[in-house]
Amino acid sequence: MTETLDHDIPSFPMARECPMHPPAEYRELRGREPVSRVRMPDGQVAWLVTKHELARRLLADPRVSADRLHPAFPGRLTAEQRTAVERVRRLSTRRSMIHLDGAEHGAHRKILTGEFSLRRIAALRPRVQEIVDRSIDEMLAAPQPADLVEHVSQAVPSLVICELLGVPHERRREFHEWAGMLVSRSVSMRERAAASDALNDFLEDLVTEKERGEPTDDLIGRLIARNRQTPVMTHDEIVGTAVMLLIAGHQTTANMISLGVVALLENPEHRARIAADPSLLSPAIEEMLRYFSVVENAPARVATEDIEIGGVTIRKDEGIVVSGLAADWDDEVFEHPDRLDFERGARHHVAFGYGVHQCLGQNLARVELEVVFETLLRRVPALSLAVPAEDLPYKDDAGIYGIYRVPVNC
Repeated sequence: MTETLDHDIPSFPMARECPMHPPAEYRELRGREPVSRVRMPDGQVAWLVTKHELARRLLADPRVSADRLHPAFPGRLTAEQRTAVERVRRLSTRRSMIHLDGAEHGAHRKILTGEFSLRRIAALRPRVQEIVDRSIDEMLAAPQPADLVEHVSQAVPSLVICELLGVPHERRREFHEWAGMLVSRSVSMRERAAASDALNDFLEDLVTEKERGEPTDDLIGRLIARNRQTPVMTHDEIVGTAVMLLIAGHQTTANMISLGVVALLENPEHRARIAADPSLLSPAIEEMLRYFSVVENAPARVATEDIEIGGVTIRKDEGIVVSGLAADWDDEVFEHPDRLDFERGARHHVAFGYGVHQCLGQNLARVELEVVFETLLRRVPALSLAVPAEDLPYKDDAGIYGIYRVPVNC
């Protein structure tokens, strides 16, 4: 990639001027240069994609790779941070399907697909309801104002994914703490690496125990059983898959719960309509997913061949960042994207990605969001924010966008 215009290359990530809106530069770039060069925190130059159509085209293009170990794979760490992580962290060597391409990715995905089918997730719904009810009970019993994040947003997806994976009850609190540290940029690299190693060791032991013992009726146990019949994954890849499912199935949903509840509380007329007619909740959730796109600057890719797109040529071995947040605010696709329109039903958003790597757990995420929102509206109709929405501590320093604390009056 030519470096003749380095002084004109903006730095990435870009800052939000409003906590609920994407950086203003995204709209400018989308209109002027929808595939543009940006400088990553580690100093390397990558291509940033901000247009919805081009984002979907690239994510479906077999000439892009999801291999995070490729030297040109775009990262959000500085060179110093990257060195520190590589020195002490071991999780990066654990492969899972989100890092794989082609037939290898397809084989890994196929062995997992049944775990997230509509039928299996529907069967899990009553248990999700029990977890949500218990979490809300704890919030109602807590001193007021209570923190929605602590009692509901973090608790529900943590308990659901732990139950899905077969994590013992007595280990779930530390499991939850490690997962939070891995996606927070407010902790030091050494602390994050320590959490990474602790989680790695825990899941290594858990998978080993399940491999040696009697078959267990949980996702890891069933995965091990299927893998014995048709070997697809190594032991390390099963561990890496467990890590991937934990991170993907916990932090993203937790942050969407927090943001979604704030959105409902800040739009009382829509909240009242949904409470009166729960069938309106599904399109409202799709709009929330579009509007917030919590994994705002993922996925990242590397070109494996030269690609002509958006009036530029992305060369082989150049990094690409597809901004789902920018794409989901494309005003050529979503009229007035800055309006949170709960009746939009924007299912063509890319909040779950697109193409062969589209989020495997999206059915589970939707069920968790539906159950949480419906139950809160039904059981706590007087729920209100204890502080103005603009004063909430938004996660500008985290890889997954959200809110650190949401004090509410129940």
